[in-house]
Amino acid sequence: MASWPGSLLRAAAPTRGYAVLCGVVAVVTGALFVVFVTGAGGALVGQNVSNIALFLAALTAGTACVARAGRTRNRTRIRWAWALAGAGALSWAVGQVFCIWYETVQGKEVPFPSPADAGYFWMMPFTAAGLLLLPVSRQSIAQQARSILDGLMIAASLLLIAWVLILGPLVRQGADSALGLLVTLWYPGGDIVVLTIVLFIIARLRRGGRRPMSLPLVGAGLVAFTVSDSGYAYLTLVDSYGSGNVLDMGWFAGFALLLLAARRPEPAYAEQGSGSLTQPLGVMLPYLAVLGALFTSTFEVLRHGAHDPVVSWSRSAIILLIVGRQLLTLLENRSLTRGLEARVEARTAELRASEQRFQALVQHSSDVVTVIDADGIVTYQSESINRVFGYDPATFAGTRLTERMLPDSASGLLAAIEAITGTAYATRVIELPMRHADGHRCLAEVTITNLLQDASVRGIVLNSRDISERKELEDQLVHEAFHDGLTKLANRALFKDRLEVALRRGEDVAILFLDLDGFKEVNDSLGHAAGDVLLMHVAMRLGEAVRDEDTVARFGGDEFAVLIDAVGAPEDAEELATRIIAALDEPFVVDNTEIHVQGSIGIALTGSDARDADQLMRNADLAMYRAKSAGSGQFARYDPQMHSGLVERLQLAADLRRALEAGDELEMRYQPTIELRTGAIVGFEALVRWRHPVRGMISPADFIPLAESTGLIRPLGQWVLAESCRQAVTWGFDRPDRPMSMAVNVSGVQFDQPDLPQIVASVLAATGLPAQRLCLEMTESVLMTDTEENLAVLLSLKDIGVRLAIDDFGTGYSSLSYLRRFPVDTLKIDRSFVERLSGAAPDAALARTIVQLGQSLGMATVAEGIEEYAQFLALRRMGCDLAQGYYFSRPLPAAEATRLLKDPAVLAA
Repeated sequence: MASWPGSLLRAAAPTRGYAVLCGVVAVVTGALFVVFVTGAGGALVGQNVSNIALFLAALTAGTACVARAGRTRNRTRIRWAWALAGAGALSWAVGQVFCIWYETVQGKEVPFPSPADAGYFWMMPFTAAGLLLLPVSRQSIAQQARSILDGLMIAASLLLIAWVLILGPLVRQGADSALGLLVTLWYPGGDIVVLTIVLFIIARLRRGGRRPMSLPLVGAGLVAFTVSDSGYAYLTLVDSYGSGNVLDMGWFAGFALLLLAARRPEPAYAEQGSGSLTQPLGVMLPYLAVLGALFTSTFEVLRHGAHDPVVSWSRSAIILLIVGRQLLTLLENRSLTRGLEARVEARTAELRASEQRFQALVQHSSDVVTVIDADGIVTYQSESINRVFGYDPATFAGTRLTERMLPDSASGLLAAIEAITGTAYATRVIELPMRHADGHRCLAEVTITNLLQDASVRGIVLNSRDISERKELEDQLVHEAFHDGLTKLANRALFKDRLEVALRRGEDVAILFLDLDGFKEVNDSLGHAAGDVLLMHVAMRLGEAVRDEDTVARFGGDEFAVLIDAVGAPEDAEELATRIIAALDEPFVVDNTEIHVQGSIGIALTGSDARDADQLMRNADLAMYRAKSAGSGQFARYDPQMHSGLVERLQLAADLRRALEAGDELEMRYQPTIELRTGAIVGFEALVRWRHPVRGMISPADFIPLAESTGLIRPLGQWVLAESCRQAVTWGFDRPDRPMSMAVNVSGVQFDQPDLPQIVASVLAATGLPAQRLCLEMTESVLMTDTEENLAVLLSLKDIGVRLAIDDFGTGYSSLSYLRRFPVDTLKIDRSFVERLSGAAPDAALARTIVQLGQSLGMATVAEGIEEYAQFLALRRMGCDLAQGYYFSRPLPAAEATRLLKDPAVLAA
């Protein structure tokens, strides 16, 4: 019992059932100990109790080990280790059966050697084989060599100790026969071999990892076996051993510990970390064994004055093993030192290269890096300031930065620095006007970071960049977002914004909606270029007719609006309408052609029937339709009786619904898309037309908004998509030898359909057109309205494989961030930018900017509305990819487009 530490019992009780087992084993062991010490019942009772208890202990331990092997899955070596350990215990139990037969059944003394010894003999080989099968962590060649030396040191030391204490005296004592002496020596010798294996495995596992077996319990059991086997060997030689001796407790304790190891729950040791295996005891095991051997042999020499050759040779072998291990350790340390030196040198070179790379990046960065101390003195200035702002960096070192800046910029910088000074690593981004070295003003974006607490910087870091060009482009895009690109008037968004501001101020305002009469005929007869010139002349006359404080806007097409702030009386609005109509009475001269157009004007004033901007604009729209129905050159003021105009729009919506159901009034036109570099046709844009049986050809500018407002745009869009795809397949766009695409406009209302991708996929499947041959065009408003929902729809469309394009790019108000975020393939340059490429003073800046923007984002660019050779040539020089316009071809019916595909020379002519 003394060899059974309480710590092992505590460590071996991770579950309640296992704790109960430990308690039962402890009680039984204690009871046997009392019986053997006190001799209760006499020698015969002690003998029988010992024989039966040892048999049951061996049988129970062996059965538990075999059962543990059966429960072990996916770990073959561990399963065999438990199985062999169980076989060893069962072999010992068989030997104990013979002992019971001799002593308990026949009442005879067990002869020596006997068949019982044959059973006892095989326990240690089986156990040793099982322990050697235990898996250990992978090791390098040097580690394996060191482990082997450790094992040999342990084996030689234990052999020396065993020879001095046990084996030597046994050999000198002699035996009745050589076989008896061999069997006698086998018991302690086998125990020492197995114990050596346990210590060797512990030494190999000292670097950490999972324990495949509860080695402390198994090792403690083997120690108990060694004590009993050694005592048995000695007492047998002196013929004084008898069953029921206290010596039998060692065997019983060994089997009890093996039972506890086999029954120990899996998580208790399978999840062992490296903590217990990295203790100094594991590392020092070989040396502890050597110290034990040295102490034992020294004691032997002191006691007898000399020692036999076995002790001498053993000590010499141990010394050689120690020398070999130290040489191996020295070689390992030298290799490790060289490896560490190489790693340090490589790391130093890497840090040096990183430092040089960082310095080069800072010096040649597009950002200007400036470091100032807490007093604002420049402690570092990057050389990039010469490239960005034109200053010599040497002139800034040691100066106060604010003294080199404009007064307003200096105060703004100081305020920003003061705001972040109290917080380490805080940042602030500000925009400051700067003066370039050549004298011109520019705008800088400065990112200020508080690194005063950073030991490697000890300052405030300013990263500055010149954003003048970006700001100018943003201002231009903002201007384009709120102004009509053709006439430079306010657009609908700006008009509505100013109207809402006036209404919030509580002012009485009036608005006039103007629609030109006969403008479509001008476009059809003279072309869109002439129509655009006419629109610019109309805008000029409207501006001359109104007051300076009034707002004139163009909503699109031939629709204009006027906002009159602080209107005095209704007659003032009517007087302005009269002046506008009179101004339009004067003929317009366009391309040496005299043109006469009139305007229909609707007037709406604030009042009980118009309390917000939408109501007021709706009223003006209704009044405009009333004026148009009265004839050209008329105006009408809204009154509540004008719902008849709304009824007319409802009638038009009903006619459009009927036309969709019948399908014989809607017609398709196809305008070719030309590759500017080669002049080849690469596709068509599909355009829908409505030929009303009574009203004639209705402009898409009239029925498309009506379809959007009534929801008819969904079936209309699906019909256009199906017709276009079917026509594309008819033209052979599905063939690999004709890589052309069909572009179809998709209204923003259609993106409200969550099943739009499914509709597109079904149309492609029904017509057989490959998805990559279809391009869906949308306006910029799609990018800004319901962004997350529209993004999901666009991503679904991209998953199908169709291409996406932004139509009339530059006239909306989408930001560059949206362009990066949305999966757009093509930008279509609005015709208003193309128009600026011709005339007396061509302006190509915005068109070139959009082309470069598309190139930088990896998008193709398509120019719309090319009607002159100068525009074609300028766009091709800019690197624009594709183009459309009357210069190449007007929108064509399918039959004429078919002839154009068959004979592209017609296009070239």
